[in-house]
Amino acid sequence: MATNKIQILYEDNDVLVINKPAGLIVHADGRTNEPTLVDWVLGKYPEIKMVGDAARPGIVHRLDRDTSGALVIAKNQKAYDFLREQFQSRKVEKIYHAFVYGRVKNDEGVIDRPIARSKRGGALWSATRGKKGKERDAVTEYKVLKRGDGYSLIELRPLTGRTHQLRVHLKAINYPVVCDKLYAPKKECLLGFNRLALHARSLTLALISGKKIKIEAPYPNDFEEALKIANLES
Repeated sequence: MATNKIQILYEDNDVLVINKPAGLIVHADGRTNEPTLVDWVLGKYPEIKMVGDAARPGIVHRLDRDTSGALVIAKNQKAYDFLREQFQSRKVEKIYHAFVYGRVKNDEGVIDRPIARSKRGGALWSATRGKKGKERDAVTEYKVLKRGDGYSLIELRPLTGRTHQLRVHLKAINYPVVCDKLYAPKKECLLGFNRLALHARSLTLALISGKKIKIEAPYPNDFEEALKIANLES
């Protein structure tokens, strides 16, 4: 994944918000040797090296490798601490868009299901009876934007920030994300997707100045193509 595809959505002296491409890992995981978002950050902003966690300098939250969209990076320690507090106290509003399998029955709803490790092991998490170990509260609001033939386009607002939360919650209500090879491995990818059909559409957060901003990440090409295939032009 070429890091030259990273689009800057917002920047000031404290904060950088980028539109992360799908396929780009945020930081090294020790298992692969590939370019990461952190590599791009340090190449462009070497002064961020000493900000926050040494393994993830400037990174205050993360997106899965195959999730695209808005991601915020702190440019100095003061901004890092300020932003981390907002994320930890759930003051940041995060909006995601996803194509899911099936015609979602309700126009909107709340998924309030604790998440824990899956009994199946590996990288899997669960919000159903197949859980093991410590459960963590997890709440997701959703609303349907469009319905198609065998799929729906939905908006998601996670009120908590658990690992794989949106993917696990959607699987738990039987509407997994299109092309989710971890949580819906037997389903055929639809609408031209060859990656998880999940996009971090926007972030609303406060700046150190007290000003509140909402940053929206344009759809990547595969989302735009899916809308055309589905005849749901954006």
